[in-house]
Amino acid sequence: MSVLLLGFGLGLRHAVDADHVAAIATLLQREPGALRAARLAVVWGLGHTLSFLAIAFLIALLGVSIPARLELGAQLLVAAMLITLGVMNVVGESATRTAGRSDSRPFVIGLVHGLAGSAGITLLTISTLPSRGLACGYLALFGFGTVIGMVLVTMAMAHPIRWTVRDDDQRSRIFAVAAGLVSVILGLLIAFDVLSGLAN
Repeated sequence: MSVLLLGFGLGLRHAVDADHVAAIATLLQREPGALRAARLAVVWGLGHTLSFLAIAFLIALLGVSIPARLELGAQLLVAAMLITLGVMNVVGESATRTAGRSDSRPFVIGLVHGLAGSAGITLLTISTLPSRGLACGYLALFGFGTVIGMVLVTMAMAHPIRWTVRDDDQRSRIFAVAAGLVSVILGLLIAFDVLSGLAN
């Protein structure tokens, strides 16, 4: 039970990774309230958990080997997505609104984020825990914890963001540009780190 609770707790912690928060922040500033923000987080979390568990169970149950280059490719895809979302925020309001109001967009973003790092977490889990069944339970609760954590983080962010930008187009634009720039910078840092690893 303690192992399973640890998986859930680490899933909650995983939700606040910088790349996750940056991706959500670029979408969140066009959501009108906490409930819509929570829905966005659930959709993102479901996409993340679906791809994460698909990779995790392939490794844990079927013994599938995930090439290291595929993992690096997933990280580069995350970097490209962060840069794209950031540029959309910086460039204009219409692109950001489209990103924020479409259920498919956060789901796809979650799918991509779930691919990055899944193999490493799974291999560490399998090597640490005594049975595959316990490892699968741990991974499932890790994924569930990520969804819950993302909902909590997103709802916590929604109110101050809404208060900051309400009835003020200039402040809304400033926030959009700031969130976009942070997303672009983080994406570039991730890409640089991955490419540096490939070069070495």
